[in-house]
Amino acid sequence: MLLLTAAMAFAAPYRIAIVQPMNHTSLNQIRDTIVSELNASGRDIEILLGNANGDTASLATILSNYRAEGIDMVIPIATSTAQSAKTMFDDDETPIVFAAVADPVAAGMTGEGCEFITGVSNNIPAAEIVKLIDNFQPDCRKIGFLYTSSEVNSVSTINAAKAYCDAEGIAYVEASISNLSELQPAAQSLIAKGVDALYAGNDNFIASAMATYTDVAYSAGIPVYCGADSMVADGGFATIGVNYVQLGEQVAEMALRIMDGAQIAELPYEVLADYARFVNLQAVERFGGELPEGSLDGYDVLVGADGTSHFGK
Repeated sequence: MLLLTAAMAFAAPYRIAIVQPMNHTSLNQIRDTIVSELNASGRDIEILLGNANGDTASLATILSNYRAEGIDMVIPIATSTAQSAKTMFDDDETPIVFAAVADPVAAGMTGEGCEFITGVSNNIPAAEIVKLIDNFQPDCRKIGFLYTSSEVNSVSTINAAKAYCDAEGIAYVEASISNLSELQPAAQSLIAKGVDALYAGNDNFIASAMATYTDVAYSAGIPVYCGADSMVADGGFATIGVNYVQLGEQVAEMALRIMDGAQIAELPYEVLADYARFVNLQAVERFGGELPEGSLDGYDVLVGADGTSHFGK
């Protein structure tokens, strides 16, 4: 008996739509890595790229058009895109392989109704966030958490960090934004409350405006810690977080396995096997800090003191 793989069941080429909600370094890095890995596979794949450029309505339209075209797989990047893809393809058997959904359970990407959904999470353990700050600032008395209220992934990360701080007796204050015009005053409000460090997780809006965020923080002498290497490359001080090249590689590998006949029911969502540890030494110059001896051990320098970037190298 001749057994057909999933890939064989489709007329060549196999059409994969990669959709992202906006442009910024992290999301673009995921996209570019997935594209590179798929192209390097040697399979007959047609890749379609969709970008909503920050417009939620456009995101729905892009996904609707791809459904109408009868694509073979959707790879939505970020939580909002994954949720939109689930809604758009809810009565369809098109495989959805999400990338960078921090909390797949809270985002509704698991369980009943998700039989054709899997992917790779960019979750960061809350304890690691606090350990990151303590490594460079052992005398830190208060942390300022900043996040976008509409981003489930960001809210989930900050909630976990706050719960950890509550359990460990660590002081913190928080501020949320609903649009980028609120970023500067929100950061200023946290600084006015006497924070010693600022932290933003895998937050797409904040990641897209790192220059605004770091200008406010560094002028006040406050380090900015982040949830991704790309955010450090764009001006943040340090991260123990997501290596988006690694994440993109895992997503592409999962997509190829599904093309070759793997059943999504047998492919539960994955998390990253390890976390990136990067610092920006130019940021240290900007906020005027002094690093404790040995604090750089185990961290890679992503941006040198002279501004030389090693991002993506």
